[in-house]
Amino acid sequence: MFSGIRRNSINMSSRVLRKLQGDKDFANDQQNDNSDPESDLESTGGAKKKQLNINRYDLLNQQSHSESEVKEDDDHETEAANPPEEADDIRESSRRKKKKKKKKKPEFKSWSSHRSSEDNLELEKNEQSAVAWEPAAANYSKDLMGARKPILHVSRRNLNPNNELKRKFGSKVVQNEQSKRRGRGYPKPTCLVSPKENWLPIGKLGLSMKLVGNLHHDCTYFKYEHNTNYQQIQKRFLEAVESLNPDNIVAIINEHPYHVDTLIQLSDLCKMSEDLQMAAQLNERALYCLECAFHPLFNMAKGNCRLDYRRQENRALFITLFKHLTFVGQRACYRTALEICRLLLSLDPEEDPLGVILCIDFYALRSMKYEWLICAYEEWEPVRNVSQLPNFAFSVAMAYFQLDEDPESENKLVSNDLLQKALIMFPGVLLPLLDKCSVQPDSRVSSHPFFTTKAMMSQSPSLSQLIQLYICRNYHLWKECGMLDWLERNVHVVLDRVDECDQFVAECEEKRKRRYQKTPRNILRHIILSDMKEVKATLTEDSEGPILSYDPLPPLDSVNLYVRPQQPKMYEHSNVFTVFFRSLLPNFNINEPAPAVDGLQLMNDAGGGEEAEGAAAARVDLARSVTSLLDAMRDLLANVRLQPDIPNDADVDEDSED
Repeated sequence: MFSGIRRNSINMSSRVLRKLQGDKDFANDQQNDNSDPESDLESTGGAKKKQLNINRYDLLNQQSHSESEVKEDDDHETEAANPPEEADDIRESSRRKKKKKKKKKPEFKSWSSHRSSEDNLELEKNEQSAVAWEPAAANYSKDLMGARKPILHVSRRNLNPNNELKRKFGSKVVQNEQSKRRGRGYPKPTCLVSPKENWLPIGKLGLSMKLVGNLHHDCTYFKYEHNTNYQQIQKRFLEAVESLNPDNIVAIINEHPYHVDTLIQLSDLCKMSEDLQMAAQLNERALYCLECAFHPLFNMAKGNCRLDYRRQENRALFITLFKHLTFVGQRACYRTALEICRLLLSLDPEEDPLGVILCIDFYALRSMKYEWLICAYEEWEPVRNVSQLPNFAFSVAMAYFQLDEDPESENKLVSNDLLQKALIMFPGVLLPLLDKCSVQPDSRVSSHPFFTTKAMMSQSPSLSQLIQLYICRNYHLWKECGMLDWLERNVHVVLDRVDECDQFVAECEEKRKRRYQKTPRNILRHIILSDMKEVKATLTEDSEGPILSYDPLPPLDSVNLYVRPQQPKMYEHSNVFTVFFRSLLPNFNINEPAPAVDGLQLMNDAGGGEEAEGAAAARVDLARSVTSLLDAMRDLLANVRLQPDIPNDADVDEDSED
């Protein structure tokens, strides 16, 4: 019985072998085998079922299985022809041959190796044309602006200050503060703002964004639009500002809690009363309203979406973003503030209407983005000449210094050279900076005329504003370990160069006298919005007039949709805030002209007697009126609630970039 099964398997394996080898007589043999099935039945007897179970589907196997079966059958044949010991030797030698004869993987050549000579010639022409195009594009400043996408690229995740707080204090601490504010009835968070639990649903505001078109260099321009209803609210707001009646402004925010300019105005009032938390929340609400009106194609991350600052409706986004980065920076979220600076600069990088270039270096150093600051300096220097700004001149040198700890490294040498050039170009920075850091300079520095008399004589008022702005914002950076020692070494090197009559010193002195004659309008806006007590904006002739917190110093070529209501010029020498607070006094009369000085100045100038007593009484009345107004406004905003708390089942992952 077993011999019959063996013979049948040998016949089957030989047929498979001939089929694989392409034998022409395979068909004839198959017919012969099928024509005489009884011969196998006689020899096998009851083993027919076993035979079918073993060999029935062998022909359906793949080629690899067929080959392995052929080799196994051959081994069985060798066992039958040879003794057991010789069969074992043959099998072992065959295994060794299998190991040696492993199949090699076919080698695939790259597509470039199959190119013809014509393809290679065309490729070389394309490369030559690309090389020729690059120098031509580098000479055109606007093309260089268009190539600034990596510098102004914005990370959505870094726009949310909660993500930075999670990295600093842990996600559990931040999540515990936000655990009960994500119900179904509450506003959804956006990239810039996480709404508070007492915010009303935003609804239909009448504020929208429209696509203007692609003008040049893959930049898409947008603009905000106000519908008829929103225009009526805006006109009512302008009349409330001109009426000098704070109740009118509070009435607007009571009826329309998401009117942008009213929120900005009230935010400034809270800031003046030193209620920074309420001021930040009101500004966030205005920013949330503007972000909800974004066009679907307005992608903040790409850095190529533009808004024209000349349009009156577009300025609210610039103002709220600038105030937002200030509040975020005060919370020590410097990485988020840097990202907001990049976003704000990407909206109008050529004009930079709010002078973001004056503070972006500070947040880059605070967030330790030294490489980014150096790349931005190298890219902007040919176009903007940023080395002529005190903040960039000193900050880039500091960035190189922080990159490497080795004092003999190339970065340290570059930092020394840049710091010396900054000290020579802006000698008026040194002594006020040391005084701000509570450092007493040595006798050589304090007595040398280069850093004292000559520095003051060759420094215009406009340059003094830039220097004072840099010192007030960045002096904390110089208190870090090793910074003052590095500054001292380079100051003495600069004095040696001055004593040796270095030509570069004379060139820089001539530049200071020739430049910085007039403060640009965007720098004045930056100083006003920064609100630093030590820095005062010196207004020019074309910038006289009231300074409005929701729209400080509009462009001279402004495209206005609204016109401010004209009032009698009784207070033409006072700004809006002075008039606003004077209107709170009980003896205020709109028809009477304004006094020569306001109540605060009178209080400071009065030496005593009845004048001092009158000024003190006026100041007390002013403080009481302002306090009562702000208390009423806080109660109004704090009591605005939604429905009862709803289970927190609509959480949004704030770590997601989408």
